[in-house]
Amino acid sequence: MRIRTLRDAPLRPLKVLVPGTGPRFQCGGLAVELQLAATARTLVATQVVTYGQRQPDAPFLEDLLGQEPASIQRQTSLWLVSWGFHVPRLLRRLRGRAVAYHAHSSGYGFPLPSGVPVLAVSRNTMAYWGAQAPRNPLFLLPNAVAPAFHNRGGARDLDVLAQRRKTGVYVLHTLAPALRRRGLRVHVQEGRVERLEDLFNRSKVYLYDSADHWNRAGVSEGFGLPPLEALACGCVVFSSLNHALADHLTPGVNCFQIGAGTLATDVERIWSVCRMGTSLPHAAASPSSAPQGNHHPRQLEQVLQEVNAHWDRLAAGEQPLRSTPDPWPLAVRCKRWLRRWR
Repeated sequence: MRIRTLRDAPLRPLKVLVPGTGPRFQCGGLAVELQLAATARTLVATQVVTYGQRQPDAPFLEDLLGQEPASIQRQTSLWLVSWGFHVPRLLRRLRGRAVAYHAHSSGYGFPLPSGVPVLAVSRNTMAYWGAQAPRNPLFLLPNAVAPAFHNRGGARDLDVLAQRRKTGVYVLHTLAPALRRRGLRVHVQEGRVERLEDLFNRSKVYLYDSADHWNRAGVSEGFGLPPLEALACGCVVFSSLNHALADHLTPGVNCFQIGAGTLATDVERIWSVCRMGTSLPHAAASPSSAPQGNHHPRQLEQVLQEVNAHWDRLAAGEQPLRSTPDPWPLAVRCKRWLRRWR
């Protein structure tokens, strides 16, 4: 069988799996998958496929599986899974088919089958799978800031903006009241908002503190789009630096750290930005300086070509490399204790 090369081989049709596309499933993860599908359509035949709820605007997984044989030699599509805790059962359901994992958050605790490629949205997530599945093909495909997020240059009637979702108790119950006592106009957005870019363009400072939220959830901040969207709209960002946020944010360069030692530090810095105009060298990023990620067709095309070539090799009979089994954690601890005792 002739092996696919990166220059001349057609791409397999892409099936992007999401649980649903209706209001119940609206979140950042769905927006990113729909964005990727929209970019992929410029390169290859692409379908958004639901598996949790039948919807009129997308085919349903179980209906499609009956149309395509579960044979690696006869695979006709590339299936893309992404939805956290759903990934293990989706991989089992798609066994025998060409599949890739679009990895957002990390730390869900499941192992990946040998040979399943990982499209990581951040270096933090790529590093996680580089340790957990070092023999699986790994690719970096960052998310992108949508063009709607840009600085309109208008007046800003809000001093400070925060969103209740994912925000820790420090911001909501300690910092926000302290800022109000200093006379700042603080707006805490409840629930989702259709046009977040409007709020960013009304605000001078954006607070993003997701460390407590993700620590409680037991998984990581997979990418952290809101701070980048706020930067693109001209806000000065005060953010936690957990997980993938450290990919893009550098305190003192394009953000301030939130919770930087004392409450007084945060209050004085935020008050100074709002009332004195204090800023940072690169605090107001333009859309052109924001990560391009899967907005850029060439980068996505290269990744899809590599993934398709990988599955062609497996279809031709090559065996995927397997990771060395992890040692039993208790045995490792016993060996360390014994070495120290000796």
